[in-house]
Amino acid sequence: MRSNLDTVAAIGLAIGGALGMAGTFVASDALRETLWAIDGTALVVATALLTMKYQRLGNDCVAAGFLTFLAGESLLLAGNAAGLQASVPSYAGGISLWAAALVMVSVPNTFAIWMRLTAVVAAALFVASAGMILWGAPLLPTSSPLPAAGYPFLVLTFIGWIWTLVRPGR
Repeated sequence: MRSNLDTVAAIGLAIGGALGMAGTFVASDALRETLWAIDGTALVVATALLTMKYQRLGNDCVAAGFLTFLAGESLLLAGNAAGLQASVPSYAGGISLWAAALVMVSVPNTFAIWMRLTAVVAAALFVASAGMILWGAPLLPTSSPLPAAGYPFLVLTFIGWIWTLVRPGR
């Protein structure tokens, strides 16, 4: 039986995925920062709810993974208003936490294998991006191919989590 909080978490993941991707492709700094502020807030709410859900179910690793994602997203949200260049240090920290979170959520077999694989691919791409930033590569959150290549895999993972939350008979 789906709870209202599952629905709120699913909506938060959908908003986060859609506006996060949209913000990557807009030219206006103000619009990008606004989209990412809404995206980040929605993802913090969603992952807070998912932390509580999986903690209540006794799945500590998944719950801790969602809590770690919340921490990473909060770090990204905090740096967002500084602009692309100034946000790079908090961005590197945030995507490092995203990567750790995606692995933590994917280690147990709580989610379908395809979701776990998309999460691990996203995590690997975010680790590579963070490493490049730490070693001096001039990457911005909007740089391509990295870190931009990780976003579609992250959004596919969100779609899987949403599907898990809203599918009938779970």
